[in-house]
Amino acid sequence: MALAGNRWRFFFGDAPQNVRAPGQGYFWPMREKSLRVFLLCALVMALPGLCAHFALGRFALHMALNDFHDRFLDLVFPFVTELANGWVPAILAVALLARDWRSFLMMGLSTGVSAILVQSLKHFVFGGHDRPTMYLEQMPGLKLVAGTDFHHHFSFPSGHSTAAFSMCLALAVIIARKGPAMLLAVFAALLAFSRVYLSQHFTEDILAGAFLGCLTGTAAYVLLYRSKWGSGPALDGSPFRRPRTSSGHRWRP
Repeated sequence: MALAGNRWRFFFGDAPQNVRAPGQGYFWPMREKSLRVFLLCALVMALPGLCAHFALGRFALHMALNDFHDRFLDLVFPFVTELANGWVPAILAVALLARDWRSFLMMGLSTGVSAILVQSLKHFVFGGHDRPTMYLEQMPGLKLVAGTDFHHHFSFPSGHSTAAFSMCLALAVIIARKGPAMLLAVFAALLAFSRVYLSQHFTEDILAGAFLGCLTGTAAYVLLYRSKWGSGPALDGSPFRRPRTSSGHRWRP
């Protein structure tokens, strides 16, 4: 019970004094290590898909992946894919306010900026990219999951994949543990793959979304944990408490 309480306090309550001093303590280096682990895992998982895309092309690769349909996954993936909807990181960001402003901004900036970026690219740059269901003539026999609300346009990049990777990367940085960072990278990849499984996107769409999510998440990390602006103690407080200074007293602006 004591161990569980300590973990809860670290995530939502007062963290130990030395973890909040930028560039000092144990958890600041661990955040960067967790970020690197997440990015490395994401790259390792993305490379096979990227190579297969260039080797087979978008239609042949989609049909090859479409052969791996299963009744259980047909039931599970429609629910799994919803975890990459925008409301999930929004709820997480609000919950993280109980911990500190820095964690709230890490989640909010990572997912919010990536959402603006991906929607801008979808509608103003790659608006002519349609989704798999618009190419049924090129992919005869495509297996579709019954009950899915299929979208037809604005395929590139994948918004769900962008949200999945920006959200999971933010969590990896906040938790600051290499093991969870690996698991979060795998979870983000699973969320992204659900879009291909449901024929809502091509593989190239989710790869681009993963890249955007990792890019914006890393930029948020640099701003909040490595920049001069992010070194202020005010970010380590929350609407419910003020941060402590190096002397242990509550910081006042």
